[in-house]
Amino acid sequence: MDFGTWPRLLVVDVEGNGQSMPDLVEVAAIPIEHGRPVPTLARATLIRPPQPITPFATRIHGITNQFVANAPSWEEIAPAVQRDLTGCWIAAHNASVDYGVLKRHLSSWEPAGVIDTLRLARATFVDGPRYGLDALIEHTRIDLSAVPGQRHRAGFDAHATALLLINMAAHYPTWEALIAAAVPAGMPGAPEPDHEEQPLW
Repeated sequence: MDFGTWPRLLVVDVEGNGQSMPDLVEVAAIPIEHGRPVPTLARATLIRPPQPITPFATRIHGITNQFVANAPSWEEIAPAVQRDLTGCWIAAHNASVDYGVLKRHLSSWEPAGVIDTLRLARATFVDGPRYGLDALIEHTRIDLSAVPGQRHRAGFDAHATALLLINMAAHYPTWEALIAAAVPAGMPGAPEPDHEEQPLW
């Protein structure tokens, strides 16, 4: 894989407040450049949601209402987030969730493309026993010891997903082959179906 052929790509992760239509409580993005995540250019921020964080959500990501009491609201940071994400590809594990939440909060934004590392893992590791992020990290033996933070926080999960994406990319000869396996149908960046021209009769 020639990483020099990759377009600008940010691996993203979001955490929500546990409501039925979740509001964001944390968002993170880390770029991949030349086949490596770039921690110095990573962004991660807590967000004060309009509705309280539910106890269930706190049990997953550890973010409490006290943590976000003095954090900016989404309206305060949305312009900066949109600037960071505009014009680039995004990647996430089970990307339809992260893309869907971000799209709902940034209605005028559309990424250049969406890579789903869950979809890519199912194509790459056909005989893999499980495809959750923890199981894939264990399967690929990716070293997370230098990744700051903790699991289920947006910054950590984005960095871990970036390392997973780079690991799986080694199984594909080109960027085009990668996205053919990684972009869900109907998502931005999905390759056009290769239809052979059919005769009229």
